[in-house]
Amino acid sequence: MHKRLPIGVSDFKKVIEYDYAYIDKTLLIQELVEHGTEVALIPRLRRFGKTLNLSMLRYFFEKGKEDTSYLFKTLKIWQIEKYRAMQGQFPVIFLTLKDVKHASWEETLSSLQELIGREFERHSYLLEEEILTSTEKEQYLRIIHREDGKTLIEKSLLLLSEYLYRYHNKRVILLIDEYDTPAHAAYVGKYYETLMGFLRNWLSAGLKDNLFLERGVLTGILRIAKESIFSGLNNISTFTILHKTFSDKFGLLENEVKQLLDDSGLSEKLADVKRWYNGYRIGPSTNIYNPWSVLNCIANNGALAPYWVNTSENALMKQLIAQGTDDFKADLEQLLKGGTIEQEIDDGTVFSQLHQNPTAIWSLLLFCGYLTLGQSPSYGTPCHLRIPNIEINELYKSMIIDWFNQSLHKHKYHMLLNSLTSGDINTFSQLFQEFMISSVSVFDVPSAESEKIYHGFVLGMLIGLSDRYEVKSNRESGLGRYDVMLIPKNSNALGIVMEFKKIGRFEKTTLDAAVKSALKQIEEKQYAQELMDRGVQRILYIGFAFEGKEVLIRSKFK
Repeated sequence: MHKRLPIGVSDFKKVIEYDYAYIDKTLLIQELVEHGTEVALIPRLRRFGKTLNLSMLRYFFEKGKEDTSYLFKTLKIWQIEKYRAMQGQFPVIFLTLKDVKHASWEETLSSLQELIGREFERHSYLLEEEILTSTEKEQYLRIIHREDGKTLIEKSLLLLSEYLYRYHNKRVILLIDEYDTPAHAAYVGKYYETLMGFLRNWLSAGLKDNLFLERGVLTGILRIAKESIFSGLNNISTFTILHKTFSDKFGLLENEVKQLLDDSGLSEKLADVKRWYNGYRIGPSTNIYNPWSVLNCIANNGALAPYWVNTSENALMKQLIAQGTDDFKADLEQLLKGGTIEQEIDDGTVFSQLHQNPTAIWSLLLFCGYLTLGQSPSYGTPCHLRIPNIEINELYKSMIIDWFNQSLHKHKYHMLLNSLTSGDINTFSQLFQEFMISSVSVFDVPSAESEKIYHGFVLGMLIGLSDRYEVKSNRESGLGRYDVMLIPKNSNALGIVMEFKKIGRFEKTTLDAAVKSALKQIEEKQYAQELMDRGVQRILYIGFAFEGKEVLIRSKFK
């Protein structure tokens, strides 16, 4: 009989008691203790088992009325005697912020008050003992009843850890899951600085010089830069996906996926599952699978689909793609073709730099799981980045097509591409102008930088024409480097060479002169040589001239 799959079940006790399929990651406990860091920040990809692992830590360490040792007796950690003695010995504060994602700061603060209030309520036995002063009891009840203000909430971690220490005479284990989830929403909702101020005070009170803290573990997707949240916290050690520590404790290893498929009678699906959901690297550990996607694939009897989706995160990614630099879009084009790029990666994310600093964008894409490491990272050298698997490649395609659909109706997107490949430049020119104007507005691209839209258009061609054309950009041919070339897979079809000209703010020229210059450059530099070498007979030259939102397009056949 196949075990049930824990899709959406992140409570460790429920997973074990209800006999869900469980991949044993309990040696995380050993690695955490032996490393010895007082506070560990472990950023990992979304839906890679972070909440379940922190729930497991809670049930292992927590000293409560109920003996929970039975949950571990068949698991790896129980085979090590010194760790059996640690089970159930510490008071635990456990908070998960995974659902704190709101459009406004007021909603976010209310949600945080609710979460913290519930955790205080979970430890309400503290009110029954004579360990709190009358003032402390009053504060405790204010937090439980959500009557507290921001100042009291900012001290809540420190207060609760002190009260628990007094009662148990043991220092506290502090577990905070998805600590950075509110930051993603705050950046989009434009209350990022307000949230950072709160988190800085809240976490600093709970983690810095807290005499009642035994150990802290925080998980999230990103390490938000130290100057944003963790300023002055010298006791925190960060273990990102660039590090060796904990590299095999989140996500699924290949032998673990094979076990799940075997147990579900889907052994023959391993090769397909590997192409779709494998390919992640964490430190030196390779062939890491996305657990959420694997479990959903098995639940759907092996049906392959992009299960790993996040609407709000994808909205940010679409915005970054639309507003990205020429180099950014050229590198993305290389990745979509299955290539690898080299980029400097900063493992501390500063959201405010996402639109100015290309390193911040590539770092975000890597740590969110939209890219992975091509090889083991080496300190001081650029990281090799690639798209990990088919699922993520499909997500990029859907994001780019969604971008076009926001700027043009779907049928117009197809008309745009079809008019281009049929040589109907009048129709193409009208639709491209509409696409330009709409994209500049929808994605808040400054008019002075409207040429960025053409790079997005190139990505759209790469996706929309992949069955009929090889789309290449900024490559050498003839006597120079062309901007874009469409090479038909059928040599009898139309081949296309494109050249783009932007008129600067103070240039004394016209759109007409610029577009004529573009066509002249294609001819004089013999850019069509690569098409002719491939046996393409029908070749169309297209010149584009940009000035703000305006674009003029002219063409001629070779």
